[in-house]
Amino acid sequence: MEAIQSFLNMGGYAAFVWPAYGATALVLIGLSAMSFVRMRANERALAELRGADDEEDA
Repeated sequence: MEAIQSFLNMGGYAAFVWPAYGATALVLIGLSAMSFVRMRANERALAELRGADDEEDA
C-alpha cells in the first residue's frame, strides 16, 4: 500500500504531474472528438457530391 501511495505522490510533485496528465488527456479526447465530427461531415459532403455526379450523368 505504501508503494502505491509513494507512486501517487510522485516524489512530492503530484500537484504538478497529475494536472498535466489530466490536461493532456482532455486535449487528446478533444482532438479525437473533433476529428470524428469532421470526418463525419466530410463523409456526408462526399456522399452529396457523389449523388450530384450521379444525377448529372443521367
